[in-house]
Amino acid sequence: MAKTSAVEKNKRRRKLVSQHAAKRAALKAVIMNQSLSIEERFKATLKLASLPRDGSKTRVRNRCEVTGRPRAFYRKLGMSRIALRELGNFGKVPGVVKSSW
Repeated sequence: MAKTSAVEKNKRRRKLVSQHAAKRAALKAVIMNQSLSIEERFKATLKLASLPRDGSKTRVRNRCEVTGRPRAFYRKLGMSRIALRELGNFGKVPGVVKSSW
């Protein structure tokens, strides 16, 4: 089980990302627009830099919903390989059965 503080920090980051997503996208569009003047683009860059760092989507870490483990994460299922194996053995994940031959 991961530290509770790490899981909570990641939840806060997800919340910040959703709050600032539209504003960040608008500023990035201005920055990438080559037809605008350099001054306007630079002002947009400064505004983007003034936003909180944790509002960036790349700061969010994919974590297992069951255990909080940050590694070996399956995006499609939202859990780590270890949690998947345990729940699969108990038959709690639809479509997953233990292999035998």
